[in-house]
Amino acid sequence: MTPQRLERIHQTLSLRQPDLTVLTDEVHKDRNLSAIVRTCDAFAVPEVHCVWPGDQYRLRRNQTAGAGTWVDVQTHPSIDTAIEHLQEQGFTVCAAHFSDRAVDFRDYDFTRPTALMLGNEKEGISAQAAELADEHLIIPMQGMVQSFNVSVAAAIILSEAQRQREAAGLFDENRLDEETYQRLLFEWCQPTITKLCHKYKLPYPELGEDGELVDPQGFSALINGRS
Repeated sequence: MTPQRLERIHQTLSLRQPDLTVLTDEVHKDRNLSAIVRTCDAFAVPEVHCVWPGDQYRLRRNQTAGAGTWVDVQTHPSIDTAIEHLQEQGFTVCAAHFSDRAVDFRDYDFTRPTALMLGNEKEGISAQAAELADEHLIIPMQGMVQSFNVSVAAAIILSEAQRQREAAGLFDENRLDEETYQRLLFEWCQPTITKLCHKYKLPYPELGEDGELVDPQGFSALINGRS
């Protein structure tokens, strides 16, 4: 852990926006999911929620360019449970969806706690998801094609969310709660130790100000005792 990398980790964590997230409604192409996760990392979105159309969610690390390490991915069994979960947490669920009640995405207030919901590649947002969504957003288009690729739509809309939040000063100070900040700091600084802690169901050991374990020998002895 170099001082430069530790500084970059602290800086990135301090910019994360815990009240901005993305929900995918059965987006099934892994390259699109990977691109969405990469976009979320770029726009300081710390968590992505997915309703996966198969038995197992997958994320190709080579396509995320490592972004899967920096963005938490939560899966849900159905779109209604996912939307309900986010609404209970205080998010306004905004579907990228053309309808009679849809508004230009630039007219929406992204400084509010917002979950951007994106539909699958063929059908877009499902009828159930559209009904449950709090808001519908559209990206005005002037060409013959009437829709963007789902990952491109995510980038366009999140770019506007970033612009509005910067103007409102929401990137000026750390917005993660202390527990989440310290958890992510440990996981980002010590990914190998994190995996061992999960494997052996151990609490994270103490981390020093330099991003290294305070007592690496003690942790090694603890792991050897569990092996």
